[in-house]
Amino acid sequence: MKTTMTLLATLLLASCAGTGGTASNVKSYKSDMCALTDNRLGSMGTPVTKVYGDQEVKFCCKPCVAKFEKNLDANLAKLP
Repeated sequence: MKTTMTLLATLLLASCAGTGGTASNVKSYKSDMCALTDNRLGSMGTPVTKVYGDQEVKFCCKPCVAKFEKNLDANLAKLP
């Protein structure tokens, strides 16, 4: 019983960890620059990758994600 509950909990967590799209239908982010600033990806540590709908977007740091999401539609429209 304990093994079954552990397995169910693991499957539930794994299903919640999705990024919003499957690898086959997500448009990759082509730039080596942050989607919000002119910072090169990796210049502020490990880049952060998010998927919005079918678009992958990369950021130089976590604070840029929050700023980008405050005006999500307008910022997504600016992407190349």
